[in-house]
Amino acid sequence: MKQTTVLISGASIAGPALAYWLHRHGFAPTVVERAPEIRPGGQAIDVRGAALDVVERMGLLAAVRGASTRMRGMSVVDADGRELMRTTEATLTGGRLDSPDVELMRDDLARLLYDATRDDVPYVFDDAITALEQDDDGVHVRFARGAPRRFDLVVGADGLHSATRRLVFGEESRFIRHLGTYLAIFSVPNYLELDHWQVFHHAETAMVGIYSARDNREARAMLGFGSPGLEFDPRDLARQRQLVREHLQGVGWEAPRLLAAMADAPDFYFDSMSQIHLDSWSQGRVALIGDAACCSSPMSGQGSSIALVAAYVLAGELAAANGHHRRGFAAYEAALRGYVDVNQRLAVAAVEQRRPPEPEDVQRAAGAVTLRRYESVA
Repeated sequence: MKQTTVLISGASIAGPALAYWLHRHGFAPTVVERAPEIRPGGQAIDVRGAALDVVERMGLLAAVRGASTRMRGMSVVDADGRELMRTTEATLTGGRLDSPDVELMRDDLARLLYDATRDDVPYVFDDAITALEQDDDGVHVRFARGAPRRFDLVVGADGLHSATRRLVFGEESRFIRHLGTYLAIFSVPNYLELDHWQVFHHAETAMVGIYSARDNREARAMLGFGSPGLEFDPRDLARQRQLVREHLQGVGWEAPRLLAAMADAPDFYFDSMSQIHLDSWSQGRVALIGDAACCSSPMSGQGSSIALVAAYVLAGELAAANGHHRRGFAAYEAALRGYVDVNQRLAVAAVEQRRPPEPEDVQRAAGAVTLRRYESVA
């Protein structure tokens, strides 16, 4: 019996996780990634609630816990660096430090997922989808570099600014909802000698943060500001750096030093805190997953967990439907709509209230889905 071939666009969290479960269920996934390798950098992310069950079923829970940031707490300081408050109970995204949640760096989780799939799943780096043509039997795919190929199904796991979504569903402006905040993240030396600790300064319209990473060997900087929608190309890093400098002009504490370090940061990342709202996460033989389908924004602290859960459910429902894509896609969406809605509302409330979500609300949102067990061929 012919294996169902699935092209997955994107090799961050959702893409490799989906590839893992599709392979487990007897499908033949291939992952294409625009970057030349697994992307470095990114913020600390959380694996919570149902997502912990997913990584445990993947056999990766011990490795995920081993990569934990082991953060002890956080402080808030004024413009002169004087401490205003500190806590050893909660994180910036509202999680409790004594909960079963695991916080780790985004690129560490991406690397774990890649290592768990690289021997079984072909990865095509430094390439991207440029055109998709569907018919009754499959999808004809054109690439920026490689020769055209044909797949039974295509899944866009390519993030907030998904090219797959644009090619099949339409322009991003139809689906994106800006939450009024922008965030830059990049690596810096741990020059403050932070010991598993986070420090933040809140100015009138901006935020500056630093937290240690990788057993204090390095740190990540976070520079955020509020603004109505801004025009910029997601690949124009020079313009993005300029926007950050303009909006943090005159901000105190470590802002000047971090703005200087930003110029040379090799893993600089910048984007709006936005959500994606679609009436459907699939069209024909093409489906979306993770931020491409339903970005909740980092304000929810749930993006990576949603990606892990969605990968497990999408692969499982396709398997349960014996590869019948319309039935599998519909069941995937029906299983996760409520879970996604709760987490998106969590982020909106955090923005409106101008504070992190309450830990109880975070845990409630993290567990707002029941995972069924799917038969696996592995």
